[in-house]
Amino acid sequence: MPRAGRCHDGRVTDDAAPLPSLDELLPSARVVALPLVTRFRGIDVREAMLFEGPEGWTEFSPFAEYDDEEASAWLAGAIDYGWNAPPPALRDRIAVNATVPAVDPDSVRAVLARFPGCRTAKVKVAGGDETLAADVARVRAVREALGPEGRIRIDANGGWNVDEAEHAIHALAPFDLEYVEQPCATIDQLAEISLRTKYMGIPIAADESVRRSGDPLAVAEFAAADILVIKAQPLGGIRRALRIIAAAGLPVVVSSALDTSVGLAMGAQLAASVPDLEYDCGLGTASLLAADVTRDPLVPVGGSIEVRRVHPDPERLDRYAADAERTDWWIERLARVHAVLEDAAATTAAPVD
Repeated sequence: MPRAGRCHDGRVTDDAAPLPSLDELLPSARVVALPLVTRFRGIDVREAMLFEGPEGWTEFSPFAEYDDEEASAWLAGAIDYGWNAPPPALRDRIAVNATVPAVDPDSVRAVLARFPGCRTAKVKVAGGDETLAADVARVRAVREALGPEGRIRIDANGGWNVDEAEHAIHALAPFDLEYVEQPCATIDQLAEISLRTKYMGIPIAADESVRRSGDPLAVAEFAAADILVIKAQPLGGIRRALRIIAAAGLPVVVSSALDTSVGLAMGAQLAASVPDLEYDCGLGTASLLAADVTRDPLVPVGGSIEVRRVHPDPERLDRYAADAERTDWWIERLARVHAVLEDAAATTAAPVD
């Protein structure tokens, strides 16, 4: 008889391992603090919790500002990867894009050099105090570095309203954009900007509107985007992400959330399992880390990364261990988030009157 388990949203799945107890997670749990090459998402250090399950090492690394309910999807994703056998891989390498943070144009070539062989670059725009003029200058520098054959996608992380997005897409269109990722924050705004710019032929991709929505399929149902950006950990794991992809019926880009190489391996396994993978994936972000948890990180070689499990190196786990205060913070967070998953499982298992 198949094992019965539960996704982070409480639905029963026939092929999932049961939710491991907190006592099963804690003995191997390690918290690391990895320095970044350049400031990214407003941070200079990326913290993550790693632990080992029956299938291997896995990662739990929601950003610090995410509440326990949202972080529960990340924990479900970590458990899925550590406790469930992965689906069959359809490919053994994944083509990835370079990621260009909000750097000045003169730094663009140095950033791209960290992603050898990558033919695609994702350029961060609409960040903080950045002006549109600065975004244009950065994208222009990327186009000059990649040449006419290179592919450029931009990511606004929902930083524009609809009018700002329309103006910015017009300003950046001359650089031959592959697509625009999350130009606006809400699904309604995405639907509106999609209509306003449809004649330009530049696809709209949704990221936050998929992984931070109560209904990840709403983007497809409301025709708010042409492409979905899919991340394994925030969506509750590889198997749930594959179900979302199948139900949405849209092209996807598998991406990361500035993971360690352990988390990137989870994303690579997801990408390897997607039947149709039309776009280069956002899984080259280990190149943004100044240090990693393994001596053999998943960095791009010839524009792609391998599909394989990553085993952290004990010496590196010690060298980059978070301090006691931050380690305690993560352990307390793990306990709270695990309780959210337990409550969801109990609610689902309760008899219906």
